Amino acid sequence: MSDGLFDVPGEPGPTATGAVGASSPLAVRMRPATLDEVVGQDHLLQPNSPLRRLVEGSGAASVILYGPPGTGKTTLASMISQTTGRRFEALSALSAGVKEVRAVIDVARRAAAHGEQTVLFIDEVHRFSKTQQDALLSAVENRIVLLVAATTENPSFSVVAPLLSRSLILQLQPLDVDAVRTVVRRAIDDPRGLGGKVKVTDEAVDLLVQLSAGDARRALTALEVAAESGQDVTVETIEQSLDKAAVRYDRDGDQHYDVISAFIKSIRGSDVDAALHYLARMLVAGEDPRFLARRLMILASEDIGMADPTALQTAVAAAQTVQLIGMPEAQLTLAHATVHLATAPKSNAVTTALGAAMSDIRAGKAGLVPAHLRDGHYSGAQKLGNAVGYKYAHDDPDGVVAQQYPPDEVVGVDYYRPTTHGNEREIAGRLEKLRAIIRRKR
Repeated sequence: MSDGLFDVPGEPGPTATGAVGASSPLAVRMRPATLDEVVGQDHLLQPNSPLRRLVEGSGAASVILYGPPGTGKTTLASMISQTTGRRFEALSALSAGVKEVRAVIDVARRAAAHGEQTVLFIDEVHRFSKTQQDALLSAVENRIVLLVAATTENPSFSVVAPLLSRSLILQLQPLDVDAVRTVVRRAIDDPRGLGGKVKVTDEAVDLLVQLSAGDARRALTALEVAAESGQDVTVETIEQSLDKAAVRYDRDGDQHYDVISAFIKSIRGSDVDAALHYLARMLVAGEDPRFLARRLMILASEDIGMADPTALQTAVAAAQTVQLIGMPEAQLTLAHATVHLATAPKSNAVTTALGAAMSDIRAGKAGLVPAHLRDGHYSGAQKLGNAVGYKYAHDDPDGVVAQQYPPDEVVGVDYYRPTTHGNEREIAGRLEKLRAIIRRKR
């Protein structure tokens, strides 16, 4: 699936000459035709900026467009081809392999021999393996192709260094409320869109903006479905056409924060059924699954901690699954994590311990590191007393020795106070013995 500003699921990616007719989806018909119609990315489109030069034909550097879905990556890639008359080739990292990459480059090389440059657009480039990315290097370096790659992942971690060094990295921002509203209003009035033939209430526009979650494509798709009947588009029309009564969850900001708050508090309170209710409510309303995964990871440390150390592992695995397989399949993993965290023993001892330690630091209790713990590897360190007298714990049969570790100001302070819940019950007994040994006066 393409990831452009106005692409919709199941639609082909951009082409340099692809015709857009009246039967094309609204999101396709309303794809910006000029830079002036692109919204929400003013920081990249200032006069003489690298991206503007590239679109206008005076730029020659390959580019990696990095940003969330529905922010304009595919649209900009298409413009780079259309406005300059270059050949356009598109590959999706979901379906193309090294063989397809090399075939496109071979065709581009032949075109270059006749003075025609090729724009190669690769969607979701972060899904390309290192071998696939390496196959692009020579063609990019020799400008056989002008690479325009799109990714929702930080390219510093997902794109090989040689390709990064040969490309401009441009980060697109999520569309704000005003930008999405501009797109929706334009679609209502523009002849390419509804052409003013259907009345859309202000409240309906507000709902479409809120449902979009910064994704203009999502807003336009919802508008098109609601307008199919030819009747006025209202809040009720949108709800009925989407068959999602739970859109009320996102009707305004208060509802959004109320439901996520209830979700977290239900997990913290170990009510697995209420937690699943709120999870389902958010999923049906189209909440960003990455947002839910982040909240689960936070909760795993904040409210469960060492009472069940596997809770964080499950939450992190859920977040990774959301990134790897996406929706709708990832909703099962989010439910899996929700059930695990809701039924796990609870403890905020880690949260309380860190808070107490940071409070002491802010109060000025941050004394010198004991001399025997300081770095002793550099020349002259021992003359300063560094590392002198340090006891190597592994030399002791039990692996624990009596030794001062904290600064003088906080010797004997117990920050971590484990509960008797779950795994912390065992930790509490072991910790008492550890502290007795470590703090034993020599």
